[in-house]
Amino acid sequence: MKLFKSVIASAALAVMAGVGVAQDLTTVNMINPLPRSTVFYPLVVGEALGYFADEGVEVNLLPSDTSIPYVAFVQNGQADLAMLDQTETLTAVIAGAGINTVYEVMQNAPEGIAVLKGGDYAAMADLSGTTVGLVSDRDRAFLQAALSATGGSIDDVRTVVLGESGPVLANAITRGDVSAIAGSVFDWATLQAAGIELQLITPEELLASPANTFAMNAAQIEPKREAMEAFLRAWSKGIYASIGNADMVEAMLRKAVPEEWEVEAAGKSLLDGVMPMNTSTTPRIGDLQTDVWSEIQPRLVSSGAIEREVPVTEFLNDTYIDAANDFDRAEVDADVAAWRAANM
Repeated sequence: MKLFKSVIASAALAVMAGVGVAQDLTTVNMINPLPRSTVFYPLVVGEALGYFADEGVEVNLLPSDTSIPYVAFVQNGQADLAMLDQTETLTAVIAGAGINTVYEVMQNAPEGIAVLKGGDYAAMADLSGTTVGLVSDRDRAFLQAALSATGGSIDDVRTVVLGESGPVLANAITRGDVSAIAGSVFDWATLQAAGIELQLITPEELLASPANTFAMNAAQIEPKREAMEAFLRAWSKGIYASIGNADMVEAMLRKAVPEEWEVEAAGKSLLDGVMPMNTSTTPRIGDLQTDVWSEIQPRLVSSGAIEREVPVTEFLNDTYIDAANDFDRAEVDADVAAWRAANM
């Protein structure tokens, strides 16, 4: 792919065709928790560098503000792909939804346990006998797992649900109403934007997690192969192009989602938080970590998040992964250099 084509070459093609050089694109319908956002920046990067169009696809994000489980959209054919977290995935498989997980979007957990930097609490063991804040009730399961991983128990602490309001979270931790907050990178971005310095004390073994993945109707794996491989290859290029180019990613995001950069510190904090989450840790970008999926299930069962464990062979399907990684890294490097020269 040569992103920056010459004007002369483009004009020549137009004359030969007798019309414009517009390409017919296959629409890939996807539902995920947010519209175009810093959180899932490989989509923005891939579009800015022309990779989705170059692969012959365009991405249509379905409205995400729905109470209907995302998996229902791939079951009824409205969505080709749904972005699901690990609990949503396993719950759907247990319910017999007939889905396959085909790509790991994020391989590091967004969740964590945060304390004030330089404060009285510096390790999970220090939280015993204190009150820990939960951003939502769902964070209780992660807190329980974090305490268990360090030899503790959820019974060692008191918990209170604080909600997502930035001022409420800030007041709770700065006034000492809570010793720590169990939440996610999005919550930390809000607090850090307010000038509150945090330290994460999350046990290392909880950091590896298929936090967000692409799932699709298993019956559509073959019929949708061409479009899905093209989409995932473009997404992978977006991931690869971003590595070591945070300033380029920031520039693209400022143009694509300016509303997320109205508060400068919040935008930067969010980008800093999500960059390692969106960078694959496996040799093949987006690969499926069968061992991690097996390891996380016992704690999800013990916390009540899922009712039973599921053999990973029932839902993990890496049939697209080779194609998703079938691109020339040197060519992407050249595209990045060209974009930077033209835009920065």
